[in-house]
Amino acid sequence: MDSTTMGIVIIAGGAIVGFLISFLVGKKSAAAALAEAEAKAQALVSEAGKEANALKKEKLLEAKEEISREKRKSEQERDQRDAKVRQAEKDIKRREEAVDERFETISKKEKQLAQKEQELTTKTSSIEKKVRQIDELVTEQTSRLERITGMSKDDAKKFLMENLVNDAKAEAAQMIKDVRDDAKVNARKEAQRIVLMAIQRTASDHCVESTVSVVTIANDEMKGRIIGKEGRNIRAFEAATGIDLIIDDTPEAVVISGFDAFRREVARVALERLMGDGRIHPARIEEVVEKVTKELEEEIIRVGENALMELGIHNIHPELVRHIGRMKYRSSYGQNLLQHSIEVGYLCGIMANELGLDVNMAKRAGLLHDIGKVVDRDLEGPHALLGLELTKKFKEHPLVVNAVGAHHDDIEMESPIAVLVQSADSISGARPGARRESLENYVKRLQQLEEIATSFDGVTKTFAIQAGREVRVMIEPERIDDLRADQLATDIAKRIETEMEYPGQIRVTVIRERRSSAIAK
Repeated sequence: MDSTTMGIVIIAGGAIVGFLISFLVGKKSAAAALAEAEAKAQALVSEAGKEANALKKEKLLEAKEEISREKRKSEQERDQRDAKVRQAEKDIKRREEAVDERFETISKKEKQLAQKEQELTTKTSSIEKKVRQIDELVTEQTSRLERITGMSKDDAKKFLMENLVNDAKAEAAQMIKDVRDDAKVNARKEAQRIVLMAIQRTASDHCVESTVSVVTIANDEMKGRIIGKEGRNIRAFEAATGIDLIIDDTPEAVVISGFDAFRREVARVALERLMGDGRIHPARIEEVVEKVTKELEEEIIRVGENALMELGIHNIHPELVRHIGRMKYRSSYGQNLLQHSIEVGYLCGIMANELGLDVNMAKRAGLLHDIGKVVDRDLEGPHALLGLELTKKFKEHPLVVNAVGAHHDDIEMESPIAVLVQSADSISGARPGARRESLENYVKRLQQLEEIATSFDGVTKTFAIQAGREVRVMIEPERIDDLRADQLATDIAKRIETEMEYPGQIRVTVIRERRSSAIAK
């Protein structure tokens, strides 16, 4: 065996010996470690057992406490249910007792009701018997009365009804008289105070307009120039102005005649300018008349503005201002329409102030109340309704529109301001000297007054006095007593209001006079 092999064998044997030694040493160490591990395991098992027992005891205690709590809770709920049941039993018992009491009460009432029904039946039978007896007595008495009086039942009933009606009329007339007397005592003084104060505060001078104007000329030679060759100048002048020129033997004067005051004023101013200029011929006449017409149209607007300033009224449509200015050249029963309207505005404002109403609204309605008299003549209808349409067109206040349309009762009044306008219009037109009336119309009005009063039953004579401001009625005293005389005065006044048109007021005085006489022999 060579050395190499021997070396290998030695190394292999050394390795084997080392392995065996390591194995033996490791086995011993492993046994010691195993023994130590077993000991630790036993200790852990022992300790775990102790902990498990402690935990088991703790859980058992917790379970017992939970069971105890649930038991107590169940007992409390049971006690509460028992208490509710006991309370419910008590309530049911009380209700049963109440029902029993009500049942007893109803039973008693039923017994009482049955007893009362029986009593009522008995009384009804007795009453029916007495009614039959009364009917028999009434029939007997009626027959006896008919034999005594000689009147049938229907005649007697008619006689009684007439007496009752007369008595009712007498009582109603007495009540009306009492109410009227009370109203006069309380209202007459105040109304007179307000109206008189309004009249005194607006007292102003007024004149009655005519239909002619007189123009003074320097000499009679000017008359020939106005007439012109073959009358062409005067014809051109009359055609341009729409009025009539009267040139007669009156020295140094020419008369302008026409019903339209505006055209008459245009003619007057134009004629004065033509005479001042000296050039009088048809072309010049037309030129001057046209120029004067434009100037007066502008003057109309200024007049309307001045009227508004005089009354303290603002914010009126320019077209209404122009219409107000045109009132200067209009008249009503001879009274200048603008002055009349301004006066009515003042009166309305004063009375509205005394009554606590809107003063500005009252003045506005008073100034515009106759605006319908200056609208286009092609339109037809009462001037109050024309004025209503005009003011409504230019957006006036509804109270003003109603007052304008209602001041002659063409429509129904909707406010106290409308009543004030009507009263102020009557005051302004009825005062002495304000208006003139033709003799024919005056006589007709007096005759109509007397005819209306005479048409009533029991009236013997009538007299219209004080220029138609009062009508006195003489009646038959045997047919109409004092109370019916008061009612007759009221009926006549209402008839006059319905059938007549007149300025101001008309007093109706009924006179009942009885005279007795005897002859001494």
